[in-house]
Amino acid sequence: MHAAVPEYDRDELRQQAETFVRQCYTELDKEAEIEPRLAEIRESIAETGHYEHTFEELEHGARMAWRNSNRCVGRLFWQTLDVIDARDCDDAESVHEALCHHLEYATNGGDIQPTITLFEPMVRGERQVRIWNYQLVRYAGYETDDGVVGDPDELEFTKYCRSRGWEGEGTAFDVLPHVIQIRDREPELFEIPDDLVLEVPIRHPEYDWFEDLDLQWYAVPVVSNMRLEIGGLQYTAAPFNGWYMATEIAARNLADEDRYDMLPAVADGIGLDTSRQRSLWKDEAVVELNRAVLHSFERDGVTIVDHHTAAEQFEAFETREAEAGREVTGDWSWLIPPVSPATTHIFHKTYDNSIETPNFFYQEPPYEDDGQ
Repeated sequence: MHAAVPEYDRDELRQQAETFVRQCYTELDKEAEIEPRLAEIRESIAETGHYEHTFEELEHGARMAWRNSNRCVGRLFWQTLDVIDARDCDDAESVHEALCHHLEYATNGGDIQPTITLFEPMVRGERQVRIWNYQLVRYAGYETDDGVVGDPDELEFTKYCRSRGWEGEGTAFDVLPHVIQIRDREPELFEIPDDLVLEVPIRHPEYDWFEDLDLQWYAVPVVSNMRLEIGGLQYTAAPFNGWYMATEIAARNLADEDRYDMLPAVADGIGLDTSRQRSLWKDEAVVELNRAVLHSFERDGVTIVDHHTAAEQFEAFETREAEAGREVTGDWSWLIPPVSPATTHIFHKTYDNSIETPNFFYQEPPYEDDGQ
């Protein structure tokens, strides 16, 4: 999925638009509107080399992209995705305001709402908007003499932000600013208002000492570094979110050795034998960390799902897609959870990893392209 933005080609754009419109309007039971709409699109591409989606096309296209996302186990809810049209944002400040609205809307007081905000797509191969952040909320990472403080995964982006004058407090959970670029202008930095970032202190339902670890995580994972392709149009700024599966936080973000690496501390708190692998201390520690994350989000009224329930929901998605006459594509290595994968039905199946469009595609981090 690390795909470069396709080269601009008028004929290819017309073909991709036609393929999308036929599928989209058929799914919406509007077959009678297909040919008139295609005539409009062909005329627009012939005259301007570009066309614009109607809101209905934008909305259903974004939902189709979620449905086609091979690495996502949460696709059962693709039809609930709320689409915010922000294509009229033409400067960095208005884009930032739209991102702030997205955070508030999607957070929804903890009752997380799957949401996508779409900014102006590329026009004749020229990018209009780019969000440099990996996610709309992410924690900074700082290199110190005693090792990394914060998230090691954000070291390079943090260095870039600091080179532009931003300074965090140097804690393990400093929220990074938004970095927004309009066309080929200099990127602009914006602090995120504190009241828009819902964070959950991580506590354990049984171990009082867990509180001393001072762990927390943000409530809403809004992915902002991917390109959305709908009908040949490339939306290079299309932040979107569902809600967290607990293992994403507890078995990866907080547990991976190259992230927050908290399993040894959890194991020490429990009193596990970490001197040998056969004690399975990592397994016990990661389960307890998952229990803590699930307990904490539930205690604070923030939507989250455990990996067993997520797998059951994916099975329901597979059933519904079969009933609709569609084959489910998937990346097995991403669909299985990082904890106890063999206890889910996904582990025992195979999936076609073919890429269908509309879909989301990774983009290279621009701060790396920038040489920072």
